Amino acid sequence: MTIKNEYFPETVTHPGFTLNEKLEEIGMSIKEFALRTQKPEQTIIKIINENGSITPDMSILFENVLKIPAKFWLKRQYLFDESIARIKRFAVIEESKEWAKCFPYASMAKLGWVPKTRKLEKKIDSLFQFFGLSGKAAWENYYYKQMLKVIFRISLKHIAEPYAVSAWLRQGEIIASKMEVANYNAKMLKKNLANVKQLMIDHPNNFFITLQDLCKNAGVKVVYTPCLPKAPINGSTRWLGNTPLIQLSARYKQNDIFWFTFFHEVGHILLHGKKYVSLENIKFDDIDLHKEEEANEFAISWTLSEKQEQEILNHQNITEDSIISFAKKYDTHPAIIIGRLHHKK
Repeated sequence: MTIKNEYFPETVTHPGFTLNEKLEEIGMSIKEFALRTQKPEQTIIKIINENGSITPDMSILFENVLKIPAKFWLKRQYLFDESIARIKRFAVIEESKEWAKCFPYASMAKLGWVPKTRKLEKKIDSLFQFFGLSGKAAWENYYYKQMLKVIFRISLKHIAEPYAVSAWLRQGEIIASKMEVANYNAKMLKKNLANVKQLMIDHPNNFFITLQDLCKNAGVKVVYTPCLPKAPINGSTRWLGNTPLIQLSARYKQNDIFWFTFFHEVGHILLHGKKYVSLENIKFDDIDLHKEEEANEFAISWTLSEKQEQEILNHQNITEDSIISFAKKYDTHPAIIIGRLHHKK
């Protein structure tokens, strides 16, 4: 439900102010009031000094002594607490304005990740909701300072575009949270890779849905997340609890890069366990070049081996027909061969 045009007063007095006025009006001392309500004198003093709150139980006692309805005290306390909360929230919004401008919000809105708006304050609030965090400080603690290292094991602090990359990663998590998969089974994943390779060769129109199903069966979530401006990321692998997540961008919209990236990410899952996080085509502090090379070798073995590649390169006249012939011979897709040859130039 959307609330529109609701009035919130700039200042709301603490109910302790009214309590003090009433006691003075009837000539009752704080000590006597404490005695009559059976509350510690210090508790009453804190309320009058605006350092304490009136609880529902206390509001009934105040009603009995002062003949002022309990709902009056509770409403005053509620309005005061809400006012303080809004002041604090306003401060959070103010300190987040420059932070929010760093995100490619228009692109995120175009993709339907966040609501469309031109108002900066609404953008800030939408970003908080998108990330599921209370504010800028929480975002920094999560994505920069690794204060939840069990969940997010790397820091984006020194990468080129941490804001766009964090948004891309978060969208992958949102999509993945709506997917149900079997418990992770490494043996099943290895077994299904032969079917995945055949899918790569055939490359039907619905290949991605079939790919997701094959991976779901092994307990792996695979999601597609479109690229954002300034986020040159091809893919990522990380674990959400006990479930591995492969997030792909299809950044260059090229068959060979898509499949190489997919098998590369599977390599990370099978070879490197839960703790390693991969961000393909992104330089970050926690990158392990040895692990990345291992994942590359794994992807090469499933797409086009180095021996097969060399045989093709040794061929004197590489034509479209010869590429198709080699693709059939080596159980791969012609685009894989073309991509590898371009990469060798």
